Amino acid sequence: MIQTGNTQAPQETVHGGLSVLGIIPGVSVVIVIGLGITGFSVIRFLVSRGVEVTVADDREHPPCLSRLNELGWDIPRALGGYDAQAFNGTTHLVVSPGVSLETREIRRALNLGLQLVSDIDLFMSSTSGKVIGITGSNGKSTVTTLLGVMAKEDGRKVKIGGNLGVPALDLLDQGEPTELYVLELSSFQLERTSFLHTDTATVLNISPDHMDRHGDLETYARAKQRIFSKCRVVVINQDDPLVASMDGQDQEVLRFGLKEHQQLDFSVEQRDGTEWIMYRKNPQMPADSVRMRGRHNLSNTLAALALGHAAGLSMASMLKVLRVFPGLPHRMQSVATIDGVDWVNDSKATNIGACIAALEGLPGRTVLIAGGDGKGADFNALKTVVREQARAVVLFGKDAGLLYSILQSETQTLRVENLGQAVETSAHLARPGDTVLLSPACASLDQFTDYQARGRFFEESVRGMMHAH
Repeated sequence: MIQTGNTQAPQETVHGGLSVLGIIPGVSVVIVIGLGITGFSVIRFLVSRGVEVTVADDREHPPCLSRLNELGWDIPRALGGYDAQAFNGTTHLVVSPGVSLETREIRRALNLGLQLVSDIDLFMSSTSGKVIGITGSNGKSTVTTLLGVMAKEDGRKVKIGGNLGVPALDLLDQGEPTELYVLELSSFQLERTSFLHTDTATVLNISPDHMDRHGDLETYARAKQRIFSKCRVVVINQDDPLVASMDGQDQEVLRFGLKEHQQLDFSVEQRDGTEWIMYRKNPQMPADSVRMRGRHNLSNTLAALALGHAAGLSMASMLKVLRVFPGLPHRMQSVATIDGVDWVNDSKATNIGACIAALEGLPGRTVLIAGGDGKGADFNALKTVVREQARAVVLFGKDAGLLYSILQSETQTLRVENLGQAVETSAHLARPGDTVLLSPACASLDQFTDYQARGRFFEESVRGMMHAH
């Protein structure tokens, strides 16, 4: 018998609670695969609602094992592998985003008839608040955070989370009533969600990412497009051909873009030598008044305005935030200027599209620091922008050799062992007026615990060099 301890009562819901997912307390048994922060949030949520739970993880010591032990709940667990016996007697399966649905034991369980449920399904079944969903290859976290700040400025009771920061289910246990949830959603979350009902949603862009999990770009894009399946207002990036083709079916559509298109709702336009952010044909504010730097962040700005407009936020509140919002840590973050060279931390650029956007958004010449775990991506897409923008490229990490073989013909290209050496080498290559840009186009886990740790190391290395002057 599972001990539930002191728990909160479930919130009222317009969707009918867990029964709409076929989960019945006292009858259903849910196996949770993966004891990371998402899996732990699922366990807490289900147990607090009287649902019997078991947990499995192929790691001996998963990240949230100690947190689970501290709760004192008698939950069956299978660690160090997915024991087939752990699935016996279970009715539903929740697979954490970090675990592939193609894992042999999980595929077998699904083939035997276990119902797949996601943490997002559980969340949607348990809230009556409006939900804005945000996905895409790049810019998700920036737009999610920016929109949350805009909603607060407009006086809304808002919470943000999902793939960013707080797991979606943990947002439900924060006490005060909530009018609006802004959720960042990954392709892994979306591919296993069947009960997502958003008020407004967007796919910001599509570029190759997680090819090691999705296999090809078409499958990846289809997973992203699931965010639109039951959505009141669809927000489309008209600059991205794959996204532009995801037109709404009997849904209201808002379109944004930096390029010239017909019938954009949010755009940029030159007026008397000044570039303006436009709502339809009405100037709203000069584009250079947006505090975040880079053309890609101007696109993120348009997306946030469109989403906020669809959610009923006032234009005045949103524009006020744009003038002061600095962007996110490790995303095009200025670190220092040393001997006329700007050093910029874009460690959050964990895929090719983010790196391309960063290079295209900077003036002048760039010394690019890149490398890490490429996740099966095709780096050939970097060739043109490197040839046009980069004075030099300095490569480190697991896929440095692959990157070198592709980029060496485009500009001066060097390989080093680690990020510390990359910083030192870049300092010698850069000239006054250049930018040294850490925009790895790769995941960080080959040499760092996460992209934040990689970014912090870069900043510390640059500041150490500055103090040595």
